[in-house]
Amino acid sequence: MGFDFHSIPIIDVSPLLDKCDRPMMAEDQGVLKVVRELDEACRVAGFFYVKGHGIPDSLVKEVKNVTRKFFDLPCEEKVKIKMSPKTGYRGYQRLGENITLGKPDMHEAIDCYRPMESGEYGSFGKTMEGKNLWPENPANFKSLMEEYISLQRELARKIMQGIALALGGPPETFEGERAGNSFWVMRIIGYPGLAGEMQYNDVGCEAHTDYGLLTLVNQDDGIHALQVKNRAGEWICAVSIPGTFVCNIGDMLKVWSNGLYEPTLHRVVNNSPKYRVSVVFFYEPNFDTAVEPLDFCKEKTSGVVRYQRVVYGEHLVSKVTTNFST
Repeated sequence: MGFDFHSIPIIDVSPLLDKCDRPMMAEDQGVLKVVRELDEACRVAGFFYVKGHGIPDSLVKEVKNVTRKFFDLPCEEKVKIKMSPKTGYRGYQRLGENITLGKPDMHEAIDCYRPMESGEYGSFGKTMEGKNLWPENPANFKSLMEEYISLQRELARKIMQGIALALGGPPETFEGERAGNSFWVMRIIGYPGLAGEMQYNDVGCEAHTDYGLLTLVNQDDGIHALQVKNRAGEWICAVSIPGTFVCNIGDMLKVWSNGLYEPTLHRVVNNSPKYRVSVVFFYEPNFDTAVEPLDFCKEKTSGVVRYQRVVYGEHLVSKVTTNFST
């Protein structure tokens, strides 16, 4: 990151999506414009908004609506899908059960992962084995979320084709053995509004970077809570912009890019009196992928290897098993 940022860029990805998976996509002028914008955003801010993403606004809104309906339920209803190590760390966590930097976060959530069959990755994957726990109420919760996950996964895959081109590689760089079977994650999160004994600047989620490749955030309109830290140490508000998702890059892209792209610290502080919901999709590498700097990225750093090899599933398990108070 050679420059600082004071705002988060907005990128219309529709020209990229129109040409993805086509043989000549890397020569299309519309695609190349998006690629240049992605490159600058990833180098400078690590964050950007995407518009022109093609996911129906009605679905984007309904996902937040059913999320709010679930969190409005009594606690005894919500804990019917309580998360635990036995559930493969899938399910519901109450307020304060998620831990970041050793501190309880002021949010409740449902965590979902790509389903993993028993023995799929042997003993290596045992911690994350299981199927997602969906509430019976609202009745359409499961079907709606599964439709949304499918569309988010495809959107993220196509954005990663643009990021591959931005790094100087072929568009299929993050397909196949790297992220063709993405061990995606989705967190369905509720942040209480400021009330009672809660103090101004109580943190809904402490400052952190994300584990994987690319994150897409579907946040409430009109509540400004997501904050991004620039190089000067200033917290920049990632305000909600209708028709967009907030996107940011994660730790595994830092390794694959050999530090050409670095994730940016961010946090959530809900100082609004309103309850805030956020549905966050994380596009991750394959569970068993060994992530190490790509050859064409090492060439751009004079052959210097800045980051060591890491197996994504091991990285994820080390985080998940220390992130919750269950």
